[in-house]
Formats: sequence, structure tokens, C-alpha cells
Amino acid sequence: MSPADRVLAKPLRVLIVGGGIGGLCLAQALKRAGISFAVCERDHAPDARLQGYRLNIEPIGAAALHECLPPELWSLFVATAGDAGASMGIYDEHLRLLMREDPRPASAAATDRAHAVSRATLRRLLLAGLEAEVSFGKEFVRFERLPDNKLKAIFADGDFITGDVLVGADGVNSRVCRQLLPDARLIDTGGIGIGGKLPLNADVEAWLPSPLLLGKNMILPERDFLFTAMFRRRMSSSTPDSSHALAPLSSDLAKADADEADYIMWAYVARKSIDSSADSSAMARLHGEALRSRVEQSVSHWHAGLRRLIAESDASSVQLFDFRAAARIRPWQSTNVTLVGDAAHAMPPVGGIGGNIALCDAAKLSRALKDVAEGKTPLVAALSSYEADMLKRGFAAVGQSRLYLQLAISPSRMLRAVARAFFRACGAAPSLRRAVFGS
Repeated sequence: MSPADRVLAKPLRVLIVGGGIGGLCLAQALKRAGISFAVCERDHAPDARLQGYRLNIEPIGAAALHECLPPELWSLFVATAGDAGASMGIYDEHLRLLMREDPRPASAAATDRAHAVSRATLRRLLLAGLEAEVSFGKEFVRFERLPDNKLKAIFADGDFITGDVLVGADGVNSRVCRQLLPDARLIDTGGIGIGGKLPLNADVEAWLPSPLLLGKNMILPERDFLFTAMFRRRMSSSTPDSSHALAPLSSDLAKADADEADYIMWAYVARKSIDSSADSSAMARLHGEALRSRVEQSVSHWHAGLRRLIAESDASSVQLFDFRAAARIRPWQSTNVTLVGDAAHAMPPVGGIGGNIALCDAAKLSRALKDVAEGKTPLVAALSSYEADMLKRGFAAVGQSRLYLQLAISPSRMLRAVARAFFRACGAAPSLRRAVFGS
């Protein structure tokens, strides 16, 4: 039995590289369990990266947050999140309904519902109470093993920390993964996304097609596709008693987050090279209005409401996204270094499940580490079991995301015709729809 594969006789110390949602969710769970930890984040401040669109937290992610967060932060998450809508609708480019999922019961518990949450607010929530354990401006360089099988995490500024376990929660280009698994690689999926936001107000809601106001929708034309989603907050800083609920965040930024305007977001997904490799390179140099114009050209024959949604979106919110995915990782010999989220199983955002899987990883890993700290399971055995489950679950989600992406970018008209016919059949036959989409 190796030194790492024993029940520790002294308190466990966990080093978390990366302060994204997976790393911070893990930190919250470890704090609840009384396990020592340190989070090292390369951003220089909590608000260094607040751009982007809201995250859709599905029930699997909500359950993980509920497990990891203290009750007051969980309640605050539910209160400040937006309503993601009861179900997903699938339409053609003329907004003719193909299928809508059966809605979740209105009485469903918060852990069984979807939540649309601001990235800024979620990060602030996950940081609450961790001020002493999170260090910013720490760019991870490498780890070293010490003679007693402890680990040293070394940073670009020459600083280092030591601990018993190192967790790579450092995202798509994970340096922890690169050192742990040198053969791990990312795949160019061949797809790109262009996304934008349209602020919601009474005038916009008056002309916006009613299906788009129901929540999430996928528009499935003869080529490419469009995803739309609403972001409506459940609470703002003007809501009665909200000042007390927002107190754990204790910053002006928290108030700004709570008052973020409601909006509808859209994401147009297409083949990376529409005409040629030169075209793909030219696309990468476009921003704002130029990107929006490219999408407008592509949807010129679509429903007028969809065209207007894109045309009237805030040009400054329009961004280009290059979709990459992790190649499947074979199981490795477990040690006291492990991974969560995109560091292990990065996936294109088509389907919106990546952040949810990262949260699930955090909850599962926290359980494994709690068993170790309590002397129930040897460290390496616990991490080996976690990693087997993480790889299976994570790469199932990667496969699902890539399947949706291939449906969007495939040039095959036959594939698109079959897909639309399938969704139409599910829409017409409740038993088939529930069998396919019920879970």
C-alpha cells in the first residue's frame, strides 16, 4: 500500500486550482464538512470575468448546489436566479411547433427545477464565506510531489502551497490535467456559435413571438440552428426583504447583479467554415455589429419575429464562440491528484450541461473526500472510485453535447429532415415523448 493509499491519521488538506463554479462549489462543500482547503485562482479579483450569458442550472446541478451550499446561500441562489421556463420547445424556422417537452410541475421542489442564473451572481454566492481560503492572482504553473507524498502547488509569482490532495478545477486549458495526463487533448468540433442578448421590456414583449417568452427554445431550420432562452429574475434589490437576503454578498456588485436587466439570449450555431478556411479566419476577426449582420444574413428567410430578435439585440453583447471538446480520456492510475469539470471533460455549450456536470463532480468529490477525512475509505481508493464515475458521467455529457452540435452543423439535408420528423412525431405522441425526454 502506497503512502497516499491509507486512511490519514491527521486532518486532510485539499488544494483546489481554479475558482470557477466547480472549484468553488467543492470548496463550499469541504467547508461544510470541516475539511481544510485552499483555492488558488489566476484572476486578480472576483469581478475580473463577469461577461457572458446566464447559466442554465438543471436539476442535476441544482441538487449538487443544494448539497454543497449552506442553507442560507442555497436560499439566496433560488431567490436571485431567474425562471428558466417550464420546458424546452423545438420549432422550425417559421416558428411552427415540432415538439415541446412536458413541463415540470409548478409545485416541484427547487432541486427539481431549472434555474437561470447570472454568472456574476453565482460566482459571488459561491465565494461567500470563503474569503480566508481563496487567493486571487495565483497563476498555477505545476505541482511537485514531496517525499512524504504531499503535494506542492507552485505559482508563477514563485509562491507555493502544500497539501494532501490537489484538485484541478482550472477549466478547458487545465495545466493540472496537462501535467497529470500529458496525452489528454481537445478536439476541434468544427462548429462555432454567435450569441447575443436583447433586453426585455414591455415594448419588446409586445412584439416578441409568444413561444420565445415561454423559456428555452431550439429553432431547427434546414441548416444550422438557433437556441433562445429567457432570463427573468425572481428577485431584485427592490424586492421586499431582499436587502437581508443579499447581505451575504455585501458589495455594490451584488446589488448590480440583482438589478441586471431581464433579457432574452440567442445563440446561432453553424459550421465553422461556411465557405472556406479563409472565411472561418475572417469570422474570428468580426465583432459586435459585424457578427450580428452575418447572422441576420443567414436567417433572412426565417420568421419575422426571429429576425427582429437578432436585429434589435445589443451589438455590444454579440460574441463569437469556438466550440472544442475533450477527447475521451482513458482511466488512469489514481493518485492524490484529480480533476473536476472542464479540466477533465470539456464540451461545447450546446445543450447547456457542462456547468451542471462540473457542479455534480464537485458534490461527488466532496463526498469521497469526506469519507477519507472520516477514516472510512483510503484516499487513493476513494479518488479512484470518484474518477471512474466522473469519467463515465462526464463523457456521456460530452457525447450528448457533440451529438446536438453535429445535428446543428451537419450539411446533410437528410439528417435534418429525419431529425425534424422525429421531433414532430414526439410532439404528436405523448407516450413517445415521455419515453425519450421524460428523464
